[in-house]
Amino acid sequence: MYYVAAALLVLSGLFYSASHHEIGSFGVTMCTYGSAFCANPLIVFAGAGLAAAWGMFVSIK
Repeated sequence: MYYVAAALLVLSGLFYSASHHEIGSFGVTMCTYGSAFCANPLIVFAGAGLAAAWGMFVSIK
């Protein structure tokens, strides 16, 4: 679950950068297909936080 949280954290950063037009034509393509996430990358960041919390909750050590 930590891998999912890390992937969502990276995606959150990419959507944030794409919404501020910092990553060029790749950002335009990202915002074309994921306009809701470009408008509010906090959604993906919250998902990363929930995935990390769930991973800590179910981990056995």
